[in-house]
Amino acid sequence: MRITLNGQATDLDVDPAKPLLWILRDDLGLVGTKYGCGQALCGACTVLVDGQPVRACQTAIADIVGRSVVTIEGVSGKVAEVVQMTWTKLDVPQCGYCQSGQVVATIALLNANRKPTENDINDALSGNICRCNTYHRIRAAVHEAAKLLEA
Repeated sequence: MRITLNGQATDLDVDPAKPLLWILRDDLGLVGTKYGCGQALCGACTVLVDGQPVRACQTAIADIVGRSVVTIEGVSGKVAEVVQMTWTKLDVPQCGYCQSGQVVATIALLNANRKPTENDINDALSGNICRCNTYHRIRAAVHEAAKLLEA
């Protein structure tokens, strides 16, 4: 099975039903994508598949053969740089466990919509849980990134 992973063609010889999360973490050593709940409810395992956020814990590798996957290790471009910069500038993370999923989901949002409303942000990030409750800092970083991208 072949996918494009972080811009590189990647051949995988794994069980087709194996979740993408475990291929990333266990087989490929990309541990930035986190295991949170295993039920696609918390968002810690969010990656981009063809630019759309998906939960890697519930995505079988067979379902994404031939597609492009970007993990937190592979995010790049202007939107990714601005999002990561605002996360650092506003000191968003507390424990940091959910942050790779939050950042990836924010990059997908801002790639699709450079002027997100509160509802847009709610819709894009509602499935990403932060157990440290840093939602106010996350929202501030999304707004700041959107402003910087607009300028």
